[in-house]
Amino acid sequence: MTGFCSDRPAVWRVMSLVVALAWFLCAGPAPERAWAGGATDAMKGTIDEVLRILQDKDLKQPAKATERRQLLEKVVGDRFDYPEMSRRALGAPWANLTEKEKEEFVSLFQTLLVNSYADKVEAYSGEGVQYINERTEKDYAEVRTKVLTGKTEIPLDYRLLNKASVWRVYDVVVDGVSLVNNYRGQFTKILRSGTYADLVDQLRKKSEKIKTP
Repeated sequence: MTGFCSDRPAVWRVMSLVVALAWFLCAGPAPERAWAGGATDAMKGTIDEVLRILQDKDLKQPAKATERRQLLEKVVGDRFDYPEMSRRALGAPWANLTEKEKEEFVSLFQTLLVNSYADKVEAYSGEGVQYINERTEKDYAEVRTKVLTGKTEIPLDYRLLNKASVWRVYDVVVDGVSLVNNYRGQFTKILRSGTYADLVDQLRKKSEKIKTP
């Protein structure tokens, strides 16, 4: 399949390195930890734990690869709202899907993200993250950060939605580029020249190719 995850070297490389994030999201809800102080503290707790896992020398051993990924799955599953990201990435067609179709789309979208970012995240050395500020309006928040990689500082913002007193990420913006909008543009392009079934077929074929040993 072509057209998904087109690479902008500086932007997408950093997004994939820092946020272990978008590729390991659990299908079901995970328990919220008691981060005090709002959206920034919620993100800081998650990012700190991701970086701790990525920097753990013992977990970098080849024999620990599966354990390492499982730990990352749990951490990011506590924070990211993968179904919400899927809904926003697909756009208007989401409202016409059955519950079974929505579940399938979420699963396929997850696999696409895993494939796009996993290897790069595994290679991240953890230079650092600087927290800039937080903007909150009712149940929405944006936590602005900068990723420090070598001599380069790249803006990385997290957009969160408060559901049942839990802050969950629904989009990541790197250097002004929205992850959700990027995929929505790619999906919309496919839908303009085909059908929803065509889009799912492409995603399914990509997923099957990824899962084939």
